[in-house]
Amino acid sequence: MTVSPAALDSLQTLFVGLALAGLLASAFELFTDRKASFQLLEAGGVSALAAVPMLAFTAPFIILRNTMRGRRLEHRPIPFVMIATMIACGWSLMSGRVAVDLAHLVVGA
Repeated sequence: MTVSPAALDSLQTLFVGLALAGLLASAFELFTDRKASFQLLEAGGVSALAAVPMLAFTAPFIILRNTMRGRRLEHRPIPFVMIATMIACGWSLMSGRVAVDLAHLVVGA
């Protein structure tokens, strides 16, 4: 069984996006002593505007964390968990593609 180069590229992009989301969310929590969440947008003003790029890349982690917490504490149904996971993975593919392309641009490959 062989895996096509396009499938490997998609897997790499997915993994990079998920890893970057976790790294940025953990770094945010380390430096601010608060969890990254979409509530950062509710602050309004400059702080909400500054939170947009960070949330754009940490969203897959936040979605998955909130989904697993909702499943464990609120007993949300499995189809809800599956749909949220698909949304998080799609978002991770997009943010991972941006990160991989930016890395190739910086390295010059």
